[in-house]
Amino acid sequence: MEEQPAPQSESGRTTVALVFGGRSAEHAISCATAASVLRAIDRDRYDVVPIGITREGQWVQVADDPAALEITAGRLPEVPDTGNTVVLPLGTGSNTVTVTPPGQVPQALAEVDVVFPLLHGPFGEDGTIQGLLELADIRYVGCGVLASAAMMDKHIMKVLFANAGLPVGPYTVITDLQWRRDKAAALDAAHALSFPVFVKPARAGSSVGITKVADPADLEAAVETARAHDPKVVIEAGIVGRELECGVLGGHGTDGPRVSEIGEIVVSGAHHFYDFEAKYLDEANVALSCPADVPDTVRDEIQRIAAVAFEAAGCEGISRVDCFLTESGEVLLNEINTMPGFTPFSMYPQVWAASGVSYPELIDELISLALERRTGLR
Repeated sequence: MEEQPAPQSESGRTTVALVFGGRSAEHAISCATAASVLRAIDRDRYDVVPIGITREGQWVQVADDPAALEITAGRLPEVPDTGNTVVLPLGTGSNTVTVTPPGQVPQALAEVDVVFPLLHGPFGEDGTIQGLLELADIRYVGCGVLASAAMMDKHIMKVLFANAGLPVGPYTVITDLQWRRDKAAALDAAHALSFPVFVKPARAGSSVGITKVADPADLEAAVETARAHDPKVVIEAGIVGRELECGVLGGHGTDGPRVSEIGEIVVSGAHHFYDFEAKYLDEANVALSCPADVPDTVRDEIQRIAAVAFEAAGCEGISRVDCFLTESGEVLLNEINTMPGFTPFSMYPQVWAASGVSYPELIDELISLALERRTGLR
C-alpha cells in the first residue's frame, strides 16, 4: 500500500485537536491530562484545538484554559456542556472539523492534521475513538483499534501475552453470564487462587473499581464493586514484590520500539495498593522513583519484556508496560496501558524524563509519530 504524505498546514504549524473528558469513570483524570498538555505543547509549532467530551458523550468546543481543567483541592474537573457541538468529518477527502453554536448553522472550526486523544478508559482508550478517527481518515496519536481494544480488556490482554510466551501471574475471569447463571461456581474458581487477590473491572483503568481482598468472605462484595464499572471481572492472585514500569515509544516507520528507564511505585500511608486516590489525590504517600534501584539484569529483562509485549499487542506510539518483580527475582508482566497517565508527574513522562526526553519533547515526538503513520491498514 502506498504511503500517504504527512499533512502540511498553510501557516507552517500543525493543527492538533486535543480530545479529552469522555464517558468513563476517568473523566476527571482525562481533563487533568489535557491541562498538562495545553500548558506544555509548543505553540510555535502547533495550533491547538481543545475538544471536550462531556460525561454524557457530547462533543463540544471548550476554552483553551488549562487552569479550568486541573485537579485542585476539593474539586475534580469536568467538561462543561458549552452547547457548541463539534462534529468530525465522516469520510475521506476532508479534515475540517465543524462546530455548531446554539441556534446557529454549522461552521468550520479547524482543519485538523492530527488528533491527540487524551481519553482514559472505556469509550476512548478502548479502540472506540480510534475507529471513529479511522473512519474520518484523520491521523491520531497512539495505538490503533485492535491494540487499544485488546489492551483495554485485561482478560484478552493476558491471553495474548501468554500466547507470546510472556510471563503472567495466576488469574481467573468472571463474565456477566457466568455471574448471573452460577455465582457460586464463579466464586469457586476465584477461591482457588492464592489470597490476597485483586478484583478488577476487566475494562477500566486508573485503578477504578479495584479491591484488594484478603478474606475470601469479602470476595463476592468485591466482585459486585467491580461489576458496577464492567460486567466482566478479572481476579488476579496477589503478587508479593515490587511494582516496576517501563515506557515504550515508537511503532510504525521506526526500527522498533524504544524503551525507557525503569520506574518504581512505592505506596505508603493508608493505601494498600496504587489505587485511584493514591494515584491522583494523595501525592504525599506515593513515591515514583526513577530510575528504579534494580540490578542491570532486572532492568534489561523488564525492557525486553516491554518491547516484546508492545510488538505482540501491535501497539503504536505510546504505551506503559507494568511488571512485578517477585521476592524470588522473577519478572511477571502485569499489563500494558495504551494511554497511560500523562501529566508531567505521571510515571510515563517521568521515566522518559529520566531517559533524556522532556515532557514537551515527548509530546512533540508522539505527534510526529502520528503524522508519519497513515490511517487504515498498516
